[in-house]
Amino acid sequence: MSTLRLGSVDTGKLPGDKGDFLRPYHRWMATRLRDREQFRDEANFQWQDFNELNGNLVFRLQRFLKNKGFFPNAELSGIFGYGTQAATRLFQEYVYSIEGEKSIGKPDGIVGPKTWGHIDRWESNGIINDWARHDASNPTEEFKLWFEILNKAKSHYSSHSNKILNDVSNYTKASDTYSPADWQFDPHKTHLIGIRRNADLSTSKRENDDLFVLLIKGLAFTFWGSTDPSASMADRSDEAFLVEGQHKYRLSWHKIASAQKIYKALRPYSKGVLVYRDKVADNALTDADIAAGLDEPNTTINIHWSGDGRTNFSAGCQVIAGRSYMDPAGRIISCKDYAAVSYDDLARGKTRGAYNVLSDLVVCYNKPNDDCVWYTLGREKNLTEINNTFPVNYLKKSLDELKNV
Repeated sequence: MSTLRLGSVDTGKLPGDKGDFLRPYHRWMATRLRDREQFRDEANFQWQDFNELNGNLVFRLQRFLKNKGFFPNAELSGIFGYGTQAATRLFQEYVYSIEGEKSIGKPDGIVGPKTWGHIDRWESNGIINDWARHDASNPTEEFKLWFEILNKAKSHYSSHSNKILNDVSNYTKASDTYSPADWQFDPHKTHLIGIRRNADLSTSKRENDDLFVLLIKGLAFTFWGSTDPSASMADRSDEAFLVEGQHKYRLSWHKIASAQKIYKALRPYSKGVLVYRDKVADNALTDADIAAGLDEPNTTINIHWSGDGRTNFSAGCQVIAGRSYMDPAGRIISCKDYAAVSYDDLARGKTRGAYNVLSDLVVCYNKPNDDCVWYTLGREKNLTEINNTFPVNYLKKSLDELKNV
């Protein structure tokens, strides 16, 4: 059976105008990359041409991924595009990590003999992805808990403001950062929570020591990384610290001008998000920085990959480590066998690990025509401030488990 990968096309399904087909996916790239009539693959230097094959294997794969709950909104186009790649990786990740069937190999989005064998096994045995059993009307308990916390946060901070939220509420220019009165917590939408821990500690080499919770399709996935910049990554002394509160992001790309490094990420939706600058140059977010006021809306504070977690890749962005994550059942999932430390590792066949899980879930589970992710950033102390029953050791315990796989 033929090997399928990004760019594979069934007989007769090659688009008449490749540029028109790709333009909706590439519109946020730099112009010289946006006009390429190729798919951007994950490894360095790799762009994939459209490759028409004999038969209808891409259609079969897409129908399988849709029926098994990995790509519920799939169009059965016969073209192996970005959505099919993301859903394929989710299937491979599920088999490898949730089922524990390591024989499928690393989740690389390439459908060869091993992946076809597991597709046949699932079809023969009528197996369904457990994630597909949940949605906003049938959520997991953790999903419900986090939405309860989000709604309590809106209620609390609408009547108990602080300097940061007042700055946001009084800001007169348009931005993608919202004041508490306008926070939106629709469980049918995709939400990402960032929990900031040590932004006020001065350090020139900040660790990945923050948590992120993705709430999508009635499910909660936990990741780790950093909400704050590491001075060693920044190209200016007054690094940007994203303000706490809710921000609107969209599916897009990071490293948008680099043909070798560009990859899928989340970017501020259209106007830019609000940040404070490290005005006193002590590599921390302090009261003095906050007192200096908000900077202009920033369109470059992305949500992207942070290697396998041993180095903080942030110069102000929100970054996700690739080494591990927590699944909706509360299991710690290790990706260290195939998680890349750097771009060089990607060129040697490793992947972005847990970061790909987050990115692929958004690609596959967002509703059609919904390219938005609502990102809410708060501090660790905010959790107990709005919910005094929240376990005080939750973050440290979760981080220790995730980092020590």
